[in-house]
Amino acid sequence: MNAIKKPLMDFSLSGQIPFLIFRKLPNMKKLLTALIFSLFTFLQAYAQVDYFFPGESFDPAIPSPEEFLGYPIGDWHTRYDLIVKYYEKLDAVSDLAQLQTIGYTHEHRPKIILTIASASNMANLEAIRQKQLQLADPSKPKPDVSSMPSIIHQGYGVHGNEPSSAEAAMLTAYWLLASQSDLAKNLRANAVVHFDPTVNPDGRDRHSLWANSNKGFPPVADPMDREHNEAWPGGRTNHYWFDLNRDWLPLAHPESQVKIAWYHQWYPNVTTDFHEMGTNSTYFFEPTKPYGSENPVVPRKNYDDINPRFAKYFAKYMDEIGSLYWTKEVFDNSYPGYGSTYPDIHGGLGLVFETASSRGHLQASQRGDISFAFTIRNHVVNSLATMEAALDNREYMHNYLREFFESAVSEGSKDPAKNYVFGDPYDASRNQLFIQFLRDHQIKVYENSSDLTVGGQSFKKGKSWVVPTAQPQYRMVRTMFEYVKEFADSVFYDASAWTMAASYGVPFASAPGAKPGTEVLNSSMPTYEFPEGNAYAYLIDWSDYFAPKMLHDLQQAGIHVELINRDFSSQTQDGRVDFARGTLMIPMGFQKLKKEDVQKHLKELAAKNSQKVYKVTTGLNVSGIDLGSNLVGAVQEPKVIMIVGPGISSYEAGEIWHLMDTKVGMPITKVNSDMFNRVNLFDYNTLIMPSGSYSSLSESSVSHIKDWVNRGGTIISMKSASLWLNQKEITKEAPVELERKPEPKELPFETRRDFEGAKEVGGSIYMARLDLSHPIAYGYRRETIPVYRNTNLFIQPSKDKYLTPIRYTANPYLGGYISKDNLEKLKQSASVLISPTGGGRVIHFFDSPNFRGAWYGTNKLFLNAIFFGNQMD
Repeated sequence: MNAIKKPLMDFSLSGQIPFLIFRKLPNMKKLLTALIFSLFTFLQAYAQVDYFFPGESFDPAIPSPEEFLGYPIGDWHTRYDLIVKYYEKLDAVSDLAQLQTIGYTHEHRPKIILTIASASNMANLEAIRQKQLQLADPSKPKPDVSSMPSIIHQGYGVHGNEPSSAEAAMLTAYWLLASQSDLAKNLRANAVVHFDPTVNPDGRDRHSLWANSNKGFPPVADPMDREHNEAWPGGRTNHYWFDLNRDWLPLAHPESQVKIAWYHQWYPNVTTDFHEMGTNSTYFFEPTKPYGSENPVVPRKNYDDINPRFAKYFAKYMDEIGSLYWTKEVFDNSYPGYGSTYPDIHGGLGLVFETASSRGHLQASQRGDISFAFTIRNHVVNSLATMEAALDNREYMHNYLREFFESAVSEGSKDPAKNYVFGDPYDASRNQLFIQFLRDHQIKVYENSSDLTVGGQSFKKGKSWVVPTAQPQYRMVRTMFEYVKEFADSVFYDASAWTMAASYGVPFASAPGAKPGTEVLNSSMPTYEFPEGNAYAYLIDWSDYFAPKMLHDLQQAGIHVELINRDFSSQTQDGRVDFARGTLMIPMGFQKLKKEDVQKHLKELAAKNSQKVYKVTTGLNVSGIDLGSNLVGAVQEPKVIMIVGPGISSYEAGEIWHLMDTKVGMPITKVNSDMFNRVNLFDYNTLIMPSGSYSSLSESSVSHIKDWVNRGGTIISMKSASLWLNQKEITKEAPVELERKPEPKELPFETRRDFEGAKEVGGSIYMARLDLSHPIAYGYRRETIPVYRNTNLFIQPSKDKYLTPIRYTANPYLGGYISKDNLEKLKQSASVLISPTGGGRVIHFFDSPNFRGAWYGTNKLFLNAIFFGNQMD
C-alpha cells in the first residue's frame, strides 16, 4: 500500500541471517559473527522504532518491545504471557511505571493494568485517585481541577482475533515511558495513563497460536490461506465463547467483573477500545452514526461536542501517515455493554477504533497487501492522538465528569418514577444476585420499608427493595429498569433492548410512593436452619434459582430424588407449608445410602446451595396429592451431549456451556459435528442442538438421531436447529405465514441496507405466558415472564393443544426494535413448543433463554428441559 512506509530492511527472518551465513565458518569468525549480529539487531530495532515513531529519540534504559522480545513487532503475534512479561520489565526498570494484577481469566491468565505517570504523580497516586472519585461524587465539594492530571484508560484487544491492538499496547506504553518528545514529557507530567493490553487474554492466545502456527516463510497474503481462516470457534471470544465486548453490562465473566470494579475505582476521563474490521476496509474512529447508533441516556454533549472535539486529533494523526479513515457510519454506540459505551454512561468519553485487519501476518486487500505492522501502526498513532486530545482537554473533561453526575442527580429527582421497586417473593437467591449486580454497577439499593402494591403487583416488606432515581447512577438506573421503544434508526449492529431487571426475571415497577429504608451495601445469599431428627421424606421447593444445582449435587452424591407434579400442602418443621408442582422429594425409604449419610449430604449441600429443606414425618399430606401418588416419580439423571463445531453458533453453544458449568456445575459432553458419526447417542438421554447449520451431518448420523429420539431420547433444539429437524422430518412444525404486503417495485440502491435491515429482529424483549402446569414452567409462580428474542424465525403453536407451554401474550412487545409485520408474526407464534417423536420428544426454544449469561429469569426454562425433559410430552 502507498500508505505504508517501507522498512529499511526486510526482517522476515528476525535476526537469523548471521547464523545462516556463518554457521559453517571456523571458530576465528565467531567475533565477526557477534559484531555483525549486534549491528543487525541494532538496525532492526532502529527500523522498527522509526517506522512507528519516526524521528523520535528514546531513553536507552527503557527496552523497546523489539529488544525485549527478540523480534520486530509485527513479525509474530505476541503471546499474552510475553506481553505481561514486557510490562513487568517496564515496571522493573522505571519508577514511572507500576504494574498490578486485578484478577484472572477463566483459564487463569492474569488481568493486568500498567500505570504510567511522572515520579511526583506516582508518589501521590492514591491521592489522585481519591480526588477523581470526589470529582465524580456530587455530594462532596468539587475539587480544583486546574492541577488535576488527566486520567486516561487505554484498553486493547477485547476480541482475541483482532490482535494488532495488543501489539500497539506494548509500543504505546514504551513510547510514553521512554520517548524524549515534548508531548511524552507533558503527558507523564500531567496525566495518569492506565494500560489494559488485552481485555481478552484467553481468546488472544487461542488466535496467536493459530496465526503463528500457520505462518508461511515468506508470509502468504492470499485470503484463502489457512492462516487467515481460523478453526471454529476462532479467537474472538473468551473461554466460554462469549463476546466480552458485550459483557461490560451483564458482567457474566471474571474478565469484565474485575475490569468494572477497577473502572469504578478511577472513573477515567477517556477510555479507548481498539478493534479490527474487514481487510478491505480502512480505519474507523468516532463519532458513530448520529442519533441512529446513540445510547438514549448519554447526554447530547457527549455526541455533539466531545466526540467531534477529539476526532480532529485522530484525523490529524492519520493524515500525517497517509492512512485512509472514515467516521459517522455503521458502528453502534447504543448498547451499554460495549467497552466504548459504558464509559459514556459514567461521565467519561468512550472511543471505539477499528482498523482493517491482516488476520495474520500479511493479507491481500483491494488496496494491496496489508501487513500486520501496518495495522498495528494505525492503532499506535491513534493511541497517541487520544492521549494528546485528553491532555489538551484535561480541565474540560474533568468539568464534564462533575457536570455529568450532578446532572444525573438533578434529572433523577425530576423523573416521575421517583423509585423502582423489585423483588421475587419465592426466589431469594435471584433477588440477591440482582442486588449484587446493581451494587457492582455502583447503584444504590435500599430495603423496602413497607408493603406496596403498584402496577398490579404486590411487593412485601422484607422481600423487596427500592432503587431511587435521584442518585449519581441515575442513568444506569434507567438502563436497568426502562424499556426503550422509540428509535431514530431501525437497523442495529447488536441488541436493541437491555432492560436488566427483565433479564433477571424479578417483578419490578416504578413506585413514586415507595419509602426507601436502610441502604443495602452488600448482598448475601440466604441461609437456613436444617431440620434435625428423623424424617419420612425431605422436600425442596423448586422456585429458587439454585434449586437445579442442588438437584444435580444430590444426584452426584447418590441420593434418590423424586418430582412431585401437582400442588400440595404438607405439615413441616415450620407448620403447614403450601408447595407448588415441581417440588423435589427425597424419600428416606428408597435410598441406597445410609440414613445418616443422606442427612449429612443433604445438610452440607443445602448450606452450599442456599436451599431451604423441609422435613415431613408422614406421606399423608394436609391437602392435594400424597407423597406416594402416581403423579410423583423419579427424576432422571441427565446425561447431556451438545453438538458444536463449524456451522454452529459458538455464542449460543457457549451460553449453554457457561450455564451448565457455572450455575449448575454439571459437565456436559461437547462433540464436534465432524465427530458426530462416532457418537453412540444411547450413552446419553439429552441432545442439545444450538442454532446453526447441521448440513455436515451424514445421513447415517441423521438416521441414528431418528432412532434414538424415537426410543425415548430428548432433543433440546434452539431456534434455527428446528428448521433442520423439520427438513429431516424428525419434526413436523409449520412457520407462521402472513398475507404478503406489496413492497415498492424499485428503491434507490443506497437504501438497501436500511430497508432490508429493518426486517430483522434486533434483539428485543417480549412478554410470554406460561402454562404453569407444564414441567417446562416448574419453579415459576407468575403466569407471565419477559423473554429475549433475536431471531426472525416464527413457528406456529403445536397442533396438539397441550404442547405449546409458552406463548406470547396478546400485547407482548416490551422493548427493543421490531417491525410491525414481525410483531404480528410473533403474536401468532410459539416461544416454546414440544414435538412428540415416537417414544421421545423435541423441545423447541425460539427465544434465547440463556442470552449472554444474563437472562437469569429464563435460565430455569432451559434447565427444566434438561432435568424434566422426559416428562414434557
